[in-house]
Amino acid sequence: RKMLVAAIAGVALGSGSAFAADLPQPAGPMYTKAPMEAPPAWTGFYLGIEGGYGWGSAEQTDGLGFDSGRYDVDGGLIGGAVGYNWQLSNIVLGVEGDESWADINGSSAVGTCGVGVAGSCRAKLDALGTLRGRLGVAFGNFLPYVTGGLAIGDLHASEDGGGSGSSTEAGWTFGGGMEWMFAPQWSAKVEYLYADLGNHNIFTDPVGIGGAPVAENVKFTTNIIRGGINYHFNLGGPNY
Repeated sequence: RKMLVAAIAGVALGSGSAFAADLPQPAGPMYTKAPMEAPPAWTGFYLGIEGGYGWGSAEQTDGLGFDSGRYDVDGGLIGGAVGYNWQLSNIVLGVEGDESWADINGSSAVGTCGVGVAGSCRAKLDALGTLRGRLGVAFGNFLPYVTGGLAIGDLHASEDGGGSGSSTEAGWTFGGGMEWMFAPQWSAKVEYLYADLGNHNIFTDPVGIGGAPVAENVKFTTNIIRGGINYHFNLGGPNY
């Protein structure tokens, strides 16, 4: 009887070990890939400051056939901007407005303008504002874009020994730039704009033919290179 019991126990133990060996073994820890940090979404409002340098040309004419010829202007500008972006996949559409104090000025050669051989013509851009559309393609933190729209400038012009005056005139602007998101909600940009403020009557010269006053027109164009810093209010939206 003892031998029979021992035999049955041995068979049971052997069967249990074989069954346990056939069971699936617990898997080791599963490898999980670290989540990638989502690139920034550009959608939302932003505010910024910007400043730079402008250079271009001015020209003064009147109805009597006078023409100063083009002369160089240059100087600096600084101001602020506000805008809004919409991002659709990697396409970014936006609208931006800015206003800058400016001191972009110059004068014609001596003897080319005004009463007497020593006269010169002078023109100065005192302020420049733009309202532009923007179209860009986002590459993660980088946003190259083109931009264009309305330009409005405060112009002052004068003629040695003659008249002087100021006027706010509208024209157009076009250019492009690159924006870089260097920290959450903060971006830096560099931008080029060409602005053409047209040819407008800025002042009336009191010394015309026979002493009659004559309207003086000024044509003003400028190239602008500027940099800026923007603060964005709504980053990380679900539409990136």
